[in-house]
Parts: sequence; structure tokens; C-alpha cells
Amino acid sequence: MKYIQAEYSGPLNGTVQIPGAKNSSLALLAAACLADDIVTLEGIPRIDDVRIISEICQDIGMEMKMEGGSVTIDPRWIHSAVIDPGKASSYRASYYFAGALLSKFGSVTIGMPGGDNFVSRPIDQHIKAFQALGAQVQIFEDYYVVEASELNGAEIYFDTITSGATINAMLAAVRAKGRTLLCNAAVDPEVVDTANFLNRLGARIYGAGTDRIRIEGVSYLNGGTHTVIPDRLIAGAFLMSAGINGGQVTVMDVIPEHLGSCLYKLQEIGIHIETGENHITAYGSGTLRATRIRTGMYPGFATDLQQPMTALLLQAKGKSIVTERVYPKRFAHVPQLRRLGAEIELRKESAFIRGGLPLQGGWVHATDVRAGTSLLLAGLAAEGNTCITGLEHIERGYEDVIGNFRSIGAKLSIRELDSQEMPDIINLQG
Repeated sequence: MKYIQAEYSGPLNGTVQIPGAKNSSLALLAAACLADDIVTLEGIPRIDDVRIISEICQDIGMEMKMEGGSVTIDPRWIHSAVIDPGKASSYRASYYFAGALLSKFGSVTIGMPGGDNFVSRPIDQHIKAFQALGAQVQIFEDYYVVEASELNGAEIYFDTITSGATINAMLAAVRAKGRTLLCNAAVDPEVVDTANFLNRLGARIYGAGTDRIRIEGVSYLNGGTHTVIPDRLIAGAFLMSAGINGGQVTVMDVIPEHLGSCLYKLQEIGIHIETGENHITAYGSGTLRATRIRTGMYPGFATDLQQPMTALLLQAKGKSIVTERVYPKRFAHVPQLRRLGAEIELRKESAFIRGGLPLQGGWVHATDVRAGTSLLLAGLAAEGNTCITGLEHIERGYEDVIGNFRSIGAKLSIRELDSQEMPDIINLQG
């Protein structure tokens, strides 16, 4: 078993190139199934979820080649719409294959979505959209089947704002007959990126980025080339790192508008922010102010930045309150931070943080990508060594987390667990 060892690192300084967005890439790779010719996607990160998609593509007959940051996909020879349940259940965004393959095959069999576990992450809005377009959905123990002899445009009103279901409905509606109207749609940059990609291939999607998206169905999609948007969530975490012990960190190849709520909060707690056309610099003074955070759907404060922000607020003297409105149970990182000496009390969907206390290194476990980022940031501020297991969860979202943090001065290394260390990792989940 491998783990990350983090040491107290002092102020972090340097520049980080931000990769293509994970959440957008997973949607784009599935969306490529809709094309009738070869597609090239630029900026796709080399992460574990993309590796699993490559295996799924091989299973269904879609050729996928990765060279550098470029991925070439040939969907012309897809022969199956049965997705291996084991592979589908290893990451959540596998559900996009349902929307992407349904219009071509009329029936898709796919495993229940897996990935990071935040307790309540239903797919009922996805099912609602499929059914509105004329599909039948059968749910089994570890997989589900979506069938439709024909997809027809419909007006769909989402009961809650959901980026995943908005994208999936868009994928299914692109080649449906007639007009589809998505109401109460998510406005996330990843939704806009997916719509832009599909429009580049010949789709007719209007209004992406607003809460009302209109799709005029087409019968054919061309091939084409598209560059994925930068990962705003990774960028946000690196900007936060400038505040852990003070420092100056610049993130390059970003779209500053995508990080609006995050940047405002960082300034509120005492981090100076400067933005350019495609870069952002964060200046940490070493002194942070406590604050209140409430997560929400975009353009609100991203739930995926809540966990690293919690680690940052451990350095802010006073009481901070973090309220999780998107996934109220998304606090698996809190017991682990407590192992390092953090004082955090959980009450329903809120974490009450007493900041400004010293942290002490120890053994902790990452249960998901962003929890791993939170523990890594806390480890850089703690005295002694912090050892983080669950490396496989972190690698789901980062192409080279160690190299990127090292480039700005973080003292990180990957170690192999030996038998003498085994007692230290017992009950880390507690």
C-alpha cells in the first residue's frame, strides 16, 4: 500500500499549470459517443477515471487513443451499449454513457454509479429526464437498463438543480426528435463546455449557462476538435495553499470568472487576489480571519472546495462555520482532521471550526478526492509528518498531485507502507 507523507513546509511559492477539468472531461468523453465521425479532445487529464473510460470504450468498440493531453476518439464502430457494471460502479459519471448511447442503440445497460460516497447522491432526476423523452427505466440490484424505441423532445423541469442530470438530459435530447426544453437547469461551466462541444459537432443547443436550455434534435453529428475548460476546483485548492502558511501561488491557464465565489471568500479571510486574463495569483499574509461558508450550486461556493477550505480555516483564529447545502453528509474529512488536532464540531449540515490551534502530524485516510486535498493541505501546516492513505482516491482527480505541490515548495513524498506501520493505520475510518 502506498501513502503520501506530508511535512511542514512553510510558505508556498510558485506557479502551477492547471489541467483540463475532470468533471467536464468525463462528460465530454461520453458525449463523443454521439458523433458520427472522429473526435479530438484537447486537455483531458491523465487520471484514473479517464483510464476506466478508456477500458469502457474498448469494451463497446469505441477506439480511444491518448497522446500527451490529446485524446482521439473514433465512435463509428461502437457495437455495444452494455457497460460493464464493475467499471461503471467505480466512478460516478459513468451515467453519462446512458444519455450518450440511448439514441443510437435504443437500449443501454449500465452499472449503478459509484465514485466518491457522500451518502445521498440519487439519480432520480436523470431517470425523470429519460422517461420524459420516452424511455423506460428498469432498476436492478447493481445495474439499470434504459430503453426507448424512439426519443421525442419534451419539456423537463428539474426538481432540484443538478449538473449531472442537466448534462445527461442534454446528451439524450441532442438526437431526439423535435424540441426539448430543460427548465431549472444547472448553469455550471461544465454544462456550458459540454454544450459548446456538441454544438461544434452540429448539435443545436441554446441557452447553456442559463437555467433554461433549448435543444433542437438533429439526426447526425460530425466529428471535430474541442479543448476542455480548465479545472476550477484544482485551481481553487492551489490558491488556498497560499494561505496555509503564507506565500504566493499563481495558477495559470484558468478562467477567473469560473472561480468568482471562491475568490471572494479568499479575499474575505485575508488572502490578496490578483487576476489576469488567464491567470490568478493568491498572496497569503500568514494571518487569516474566520468566516462563514455556505456551499451551493454554481455560481455559489462549490461543494468540491468545501473540504480544502475547511483545512484552510483551521489556520484562521476564531470560529468559522462551514455549512454544506449540496451534500449535507460530506464531512468524512472531519474525523481525520481531528486526528491531527483540529477542533471541529459537527451539527447537522454544519461544521463549527475553532481555528488558530497548532496541528500535529499523524496517520489519516482520504475517503474521496477533495477530502484528500483537505488532508494534504492540513499536513503541510502540521508539525512533524502527516501520512495520508487512500492515495487511489486522490489520483482519481489529480494527474500529478505530488509533482504539482512540490513545484511550489511543498514537502511531499510517496512512501510504501511496511509491516511496522500497519498498527498506525487501523481504524483510520473512525
